[in-house]
Amino acid sequence: MKPIALITGITGQDGSYLAELLLRKNYQVVGLASSKFNIGDDNIKAIKSQLKLEVGDLLDEKSLQKIIAQYQPRELYNLGGLTFIPASWQTPTLALDINTLGVSRLLTAIRDHSPQTRFYQATSAKIFGIPRESPQTELTPLHPVDPYGVTKACAHYLVQNFRRHFNLFAVSGILYNHESERRGPEFVTRKITTTAVKIKLGQAKKLVLGDLAAEQDWGYAPDYVQAMWLMLQQDKPKDYIIATGESHSVREACEIAFNALALDYRDYVETDQKLIRHQESCRLIGNYHQAKQELGWQPKVSFKAMIIKMVQNDLKLLI
Repeated sequence: MKPIALITGITGQDGSYLAELLLRKNYQVVGLASSKFNIGDDNIKAIKSQLKLEVGDLLDEKSLQKIIAQYQPRELYNLGGLTFIPASWQTPTLALDINTLGVSRLLTAIRDHSPQTRFYQATSAKIFGIPRESPQTELTPLHPVDPYGVTKACAHYLVQNFRRHFNLFAVSGILYNHESERRGPEFVTRKITTTAVKIKLGQAKKLVLGDLAAEQDWGYAPDYVQAMWLMLQQDKPKDYIIATGESHSVREACEIAFNALALDYRDYVETDQKLIRHQESCRLIGNYHQAKQELGWQPKVSFKAMIIKMVQNDLKLLI
């Protein structure tokens, strides 16, 4: 029999790439599809016929218990949730209910109905907030500075507690920013690539951004879902940082994207003070040494190659 993997957030960037990876590895892939927060199925259209989709929601404890009890999955990847930081300030209670209590509901359902299930939690580097050291390791103290980071930090601790107290195979992947052709349009990298293409095609005249000097540790999403799978194949459950260990600026992303279209970003990019967020003195850069040593994982696609891939894809979409 094929091993069963259950993915929450299967229609998102990470969920769709993970589903494709697991199908290649001959899993039966079951996806949790929310009727309340439906982002469409564009990301899984090519593989939808190979998936089993179940209606459920991280807010609905009974639906989670029913699905987990029914499928008894070998692996469960929790990739669902509210991921856009500005939105977490608007609806902090909803963010907490989905991102933290949703994890509690999943872990409880596994404990009660399928204790052999291996659980992966999508934790964010935002749990470090203003980090006290750089680069960060798995031992860096948590210091979240926004509601989204708080929800992810709480979930991170929940995973550790269920792992210790109930002896579940439950792990957190502390993933730094990762982008791709499937990134949502509200995120800065996709905003850059999409608008650059629109300017090239005469569909837009300028790109308005915040601080061009702002830097992030940006990786490529298909690389990162490989790490998720590897974490659940280990003998013992353990949390890992997944990152590139490199920092790149918004300006670099603009330069690469516009250059790929034979344009000079300086002719089109404007800054708006209202979009500038306060920058911390210590940067978010991840040390993925533990993942490299123990999982044999390391990033494959460079920042430049990733941005170019995104530009090329947006060009296909908009022509």
